[in-house]
Amino acid sequence: MLRALLFFLLFSGTTLLALNEEINNDINESVELKISAVNEHIIDIKMDLKNNIWLIGYENYNTYQDLIQELDIVDNSIQKLSIRRDQDSKEELKNILKEQDRLEKQIELLTEYKNSPFLKIIKPSELAIKPEIDNPLSVVTAYSYIKQIEQDRKNYKNKIDSLKYLIDKLKEQDELLKEIYILQPIPINEERFFIISQDILAFTSAYELAKTTYDVYSKKVDRVRLEVSDSIAIQVKRAFNIGIFILVVIGISFIFKFIIKKYIKDNERFYMANKAINLINFTLIVLILLFSYIENVSYFVTVLGFASAGIAIAMKDWFMSILGWMVIVFGGSFHVGDRVKVQKDGLPYVGDIIDISLLRITILEDITLTSYMHNRRAGRVVFIPNNYVFTTLIANYTHGTSRTVWDGIDITISFDSNHKKAINLIKEITKKYSKGYTNIARRGLNQLRHQYSLKNTNVEPRIFSFLEPHGLTISTWYMTNSYGTLMLRSTISADILDTINKEDDIKIAYPTQTVDILHSTKRVPPENIDKNP
Repeated sequence: MLRALLFFLLFSGTTLLALNEEINNDINESVELKISAVNEHIIDIKMDLKNNIWLIGYENYNTYQDLIQELDIVDNSIQKLSIRRDQDSKEELKNILKEQDRLEKQIELLTEYKNSPFLKIIKPSELAIKPEIDNPLSVVTAYSYIKQIEQDRKNYKNKIDSLKYLIDKLKEQDELLKEIYILQPIPINEERFFIISQDILAFTSAYELAKTTYDVYSKKVDRVRLEVSDSIAIQVKRAFNIGIFILVVIGISFIFKFIIKKYIKDNERFYMANKAINLINFTLIVLILLFSYIENVSYFVTVLGFASAGIAIAMKDWFMSILGWMVIVFGGSFHVGDRVKVQKDGLPYVGDIIDISLLRITILEDITLTSYMHNRRAGRVVFIPNNYVFTTLIANYTHGTSRTVWDGIDITISFDSNHKKAINLIKEITKKYSKGYTNIARRGLNQLRHQYSLKNTNVEPRIFSFLEPHGLTISTWYMTNSYGTLMLRSTISADILDTINKEDDIKIAYPTQTVDILHSTKRVPPENIDKNP
């Protein structure tokens, strides 16, 4: 029985030991599974923080410090091995020198992380220089500047938020490492727990400094933004006032245009008056803009005076043309639509004014007696500098209310013709065709009497006769349309020719030559030649 009891106790003890060992195995396996799960969580956190700029800078800083420590150890080893002279020491020294070179190159690459890794990141970017807002165009630059500093502030805030996110993740990692240390209190876990605690402390300190810096930076941005906004408001208000002045000037110009349209019926005069108003309007707007945005007006006027003197000497023809334009516009000697004649280098040009600009008069050449007798060309656009009004004779065929000019036709009859009859016939033909233009000329000259001292206003056709070597020349003069002299001249000339050819006692004379056929074949002594015609 005693043996059975001993056997039972022995069997029970073995069973309990096996059971205890099995329980311990189960516990260890459970701990390892839990630790493995926690490590996987830690790995996920590290992957999440892989591209965090704060962590990258901090790790590079730590790497730099570790390399410095390793280099110190290597330097000490080199000093010790340099003293020893055995072969093994020499081989070891050679290897250590290679290690020293490697460490120095790595340290050189990480030199920028020599100091605190947070200073460069914490320091905000410098605010750009405020733009000078002195005109409406600079308002656009000002708005771009405000947008830029707001974006810089937003970027800096994002940096701080990323630091806060890093600290939260590190604290989460710290709790996980603490859990691992409780489950497995070994030195390596304790070291990991200690390192993460130091990292949290360093990043927390950087976060507090960054928050303070952000507050100061944000206030600076708000102040600058307010200053720029005030400048923008001033410029907008100034632009609004200038816009009001410009609108008033434009409104007044429209009123003047309405008045001249109502009281000036002549299209050419209306065109010139309208153009003058447009130029004055443009000049006033330019002056308003210049004097509104030039700070030192007296300095500008002085510089403009000196500049104008130099420009006037170099470009006197231009300035004379501008002065001539003022004489033309305000003097009223020429208007758009007038028919004028100008002579240059002995060649005359006759045409209608189609434009009067600041520098020149533009005329369109027409078919006239001048083009028929001199140019044999017509239809050209001729540009006449305005300064010609001071130096060259420019004839105006249609000045003021006058729309007619005198034109004349000469016809020569033989000495034995009935000259009195011829004069009467030509006079009647001239009166018949020029009657309408005679009345127009009379009305036009009567209106010009209010402006000029006119002594002779007789506009009836005039007939003159002159003795010429080959006959009696009858010259008839009549009023005709300034724009159509050739047409009436052609009509009257044809009718005069038809009428005279019907008369037996009137013959048209022209230069003739008599040839004596009888004596042309004989040699006549010079003394026998009749010298009388």
